Amino acid sequence: MTFKIRNFTEKDLPALVKLLNDAYKEAYEFTPYTEDDLLSWIQEGNLTILVAEENGEVIGAVSYRSGHWGEEIQWLVSFQKPDRKLVEDMLVQEIEKHVKGDTVFSVVDAGSQKINEWIERGYKPEGGLYHMIAKLDGEKSLPEVPEGIVLRALKPEEEKEFVEAVNAGFGWERIQLGTIERWKKEHKVFTEEWIQVAEYNNRIVSVVVAKPDTEYNNFFGTKRGYLGPAATLPEHRGKNLASALTRKAMNFLFAKGFDSVALYTAEQNLPSVTLLQKLGFEIGHHWKFMKKALPKRKS
Repeated sequence: MTFKIRNFTEKDLPALVKLLNDAYKEAYEFTPYTEDDLLSWIQEGNLTILVAEENGEVIGAVSYRSGHWGEEIQWLVSFQKPDRKLVEDMLVQEIEKHVKGDTVFSVVDAGSQKINEWIERGYKPEGGLYHMIAKLDGEKSLPEVPEGIVLRALKPEEEKEFVEAVNAGFGWERIQLGTIERWKKEHKVFTEEWIQVAEYNNRIVSVVVAKPDTEYNNFFGTKRGYLGPAATLPEHRGKNLASALTRKAMNFLFAKGFDSVALYTAEQNLPSVTLLQKLGFEIGHHWKFMKKALPKRKS
């Protein structure tokens, strides 16, 4: 088998769409790509993409980006041919050269046989991610919060305070000014009233954002909401604020006509998983993080 690995160009877009849609058609809640959507996502996500080419045909692809969770190999796909693994191994070797730090990871379905292929490439399972889902079948009472805490919706003039609270809760820059405007463009019905906050002494100390699960709803014809990001300042944790705001957001979505809600949380964040299960969430899907420590580059 003779193939070469090169950088992606826009002329590869139709082939990449077909490759991704074929590779992921059986994946959990997969919604097919269109050329316009995929190109927009590539540009907005600042992705580095390599393709494997044989006799002028794209037979495989891999993508890399530096994001919220770290430096990630996002796609690794190829046509189901006898040398599939060879193609994918070469793609991984080449994309690793673009990693700036000393660690890279990929996300794989828990229980997938491909976990063993990543282990053979030097990756190890380390943590994971849960997709959690709850039914919305009525408004329910909120957990009690300490005296002096006010639970309410965000006001339009409070974006700066909202951004500061989210980033302080995460401990890194999770969102930026202008994020709310982007959400409004992505979800036509979204306004500040979808953002639930806890206030103490005129300061936002906890946040839960509700949104429509727009892409999923459009493709599957459902009415599912989505929660995230959610954050609480370190000094205000353990006060039921996250529980109360999550329930408040769930009640808000139910009142808007949604019948279920989904979110993501880290497998290793046991307090969050426990909190969510008490509120009626169940694990819908489980992914594992496959991580690899890379050799230090010579300066």
